[in-house]
Amino acid sequence: MNERRISVIVVDDSAVVRKHLADTLTAAGIEVIAAASDPLFAWPKMEARWPDVIVLDVEMPRMDGISFLRKVMSERPTPVVMCSTLTAAGATTTLQALAEGAVSFVTKPKLGLRDFLGDPSNGLVAAVRTAAQARVRKSPPPAAGSPAAGALKRPPAAPLPAALRAMAETTDRVLAIGSSTGGVQAIESVLTALPRTTPGIVIVQHMPESFTAAFAARLNSLCELDVREARDGDRVIPGRVLIAPGGRHMQLVRSGAQYLVTVRDGPLVNRHKPSVDVLFRSVAHHAGANAAAVLLTGMGDDGARGLLELRQAGAHTAAQDEDTCVVFGMPREAIRLGAAADVVPLHEVPGWLQAAGHAAATTAVTAAGP
Repeated sequence: MNERRISVIVVDDSAVVRKHLADTLTAAGIEVIAAASDPLFAWPKMEARWPDVIVLDVEMPRMDGISFLRKVMSERPTPVVMCSTLTAAGATTTLQALAEGAVSFVTKPKLGLRDFLGDPSNGLVAAVRTAAQARVRKSPPPAAGSPAAGALKRPPAAPLPAALRAMAETTDRVLAIGSSTGGVQAIESVLTALPRTTPGIVIVQHMPESFTAAFAARLNSLCELDVREARDGDRVIPGRVLIAPGGRHMQLVRSGAQYLVTVRDGPLVNRHKPSVDVLFRSVAHHAGANAAAVLLTGMGDDGARGLLELRQAGAHTAAQDEDTCVVFGMPREAIRLGAAADVVPLHEVPGWLQAAGHAAATTAVTAAGP
């Protein structure tokens, strides 16, 4: 039996862009049921036949893409792929769209637009196919004063390997987070619920290099925590969040009793740079039982094996549950491997991180011995 074709509407004020995007999608076997020059023209076409995915420009007459995205998400949540220009302003607006519920984005260069539009490998088809698998909904409100300890249902930790016991002789703790599709909204939800006293956090979110600085700046404006794009040699300290730069791998290292990050170029790992696995494996190796890590929503399996290494090293580990994931790929693989000791809904992740961070310090001190 043939799979049902993905149906798409393209909303962009440029006739040239609409045609090229529609041609690219059609050539890939995706059904373009309509195209419109702005949201007000698009809405009645969508009501006539609602699409599986909306490909949406940001800057359009009469109603901008962000306002239209909010309308869609409030009235009939639907996977949306944003098309934006590859500029600093475009990055900021795209991140706002992702935080409002867009699933993915494709960046259009200001120069060489025709070449980009005519290139079948421009990322549009992959973004639409990923979006078609996404589960979008109104985000559930955070549970007021959600019990941190209640989220932890972790079995007693196995004894630490001898090689990791020396690393336990520090009171510094590290929290690690990995995410991909749907992660912008998920990470914002988590970080805005955490107090400034939270242990240092290191994060990999799959994102191009032109976007991570804007992502960090946006989060920094919303959180009590100090959020920044990581630089080589940055310390991991309480109240600070380091986000791996796009196009670079970030790893945790130990310097005496302190933790630092290194930021380096290197080959793609699991098709990504930065890679969650690269970060998680370094946290397992250098922090061990002093760490806690959670794998959030995302396509593929990046981070699942690294999370398993973390659990084997004595760290507390969790994966986001299926009901609250936009895409359940990465967490599902972690659960399948036995890497996640806990499976936690998104609104309980902040409480889990605080409880796990405290438990990590207790476990580490106990493992170190008198």
